[in-house]
Amino acid sequence: MAKREGKTSDLQRRWRAGIVFLITLSGAGFGAVAGQEGNCDGRASLLVTVLDESGSTVLPGATVVLRWTDAERMPVREATGADGRVRVCVPRDATQAVLWAEFGDHSSGQAAPQALAPGEEREVRLRILSSIPSGRLIGRLVDRETGRPVATAAVSVLGRPAEAASDNRGVFRLTGVPAGQHELQVRRLGYAPLRHEVDVTSGLTTELEIGLVREPVGLEPLVVSTTRSRRLEIKGFYERKHWGELLGLGTFYTAEDIERRRPVRISHMIEDLPSIRTGLDNARAGCGLSVYLDNIRISAADLNRFVLPIEVAGVEVYKGPASLPAEFGGSDSRCGVAVIWTK
Repeated sequence: MAKREGKTSDLQRRWRAGIVFLITLSGAGFGAVAGQEGNCDGRASLLVTVLDESGSTVLPGATVVLRWTDAERMPVREATGADGRVRVCVPRDATQAVLWAEFGDHSSGQAAPQALAPGEEREVRLRILSSIPSGRLIGRLVDRETGRPVATAAVSVLGRPAEAASDNRGVFRLTGVPAGQHELQVRRLGYAPLRHEVDVTSGLTTELEIGLVREPVGLEPLVVSTTRSRRLEIKGFYERKHWGELLGLGTFYTAEDIERRRPVRISHMIEDLPSIRTGLDNARAGCGLSVYLDNIRISAADLNRFVLPIEVAGVEVYKGPASLPAEFGGSDSRCGVAVIWTK
């Protein structure tokens, strides 16, 4: 299980817990806001404002998380600007979204704007409330026999009003779930209903892999549960890992992978990959791998001196510019990039 790290700021301590959302149509723009430019070239846009509990004070630096539910697109994680707002242009092939806000170790319930029409501006207001500590559940539903995703299943936590539907990749998300032990319920026509106890940790995301069985097959559903590292989640590691593995764009290692391998040096996790030239021995000529440690560029030769395998939470390896996320791009990254995140 991941450990909470760092100290929550005084501002974050004051504004604990879930967020109530209000969605209205907006007839006028906000002016200058963080995020994407105001001109969305005829596309729909979402104007998101994060406020305090009273609704009178905006909260800069809150993170808005937005996922398109009907389009194969990378999720958006944007911080609100000094005015507590962020604007997101909607892709042309998307009409539905799920979004929430995170502030410190807490997150909101989900807003789910539908039927986003070209040229429309939709306003979403997210209000931080003082409440009990909460966490998130993110899972994937598959057919236990075939391994194929199970879409349109209804997922809920017993005693909570919120219900999520799995998308065409079988993925569901429940945010603002009170910390503690809960009973997760999954229902889908043609499959045996599932009830499974899950532990929700304050400020963290619990990942679930659920294998549903078709009725009346005499198998038991299979549930695998892990808790995400909050540090890696904030840095976008899990999103890049999901899409990178889905599209074959990179290789990713978690702390569990590293523990299983037990490398003497963290560079051994990278050097074993085919077509990778690390330049760690200082003797190789030509084009070498660019290395980032906690988002800071370092010399590849210094990697093993700066960090031990036991200190590493995650590793990302990209072989060339075609697979690189924008944040690690550049002319000096043409021969690949290794990104190492510490615990």
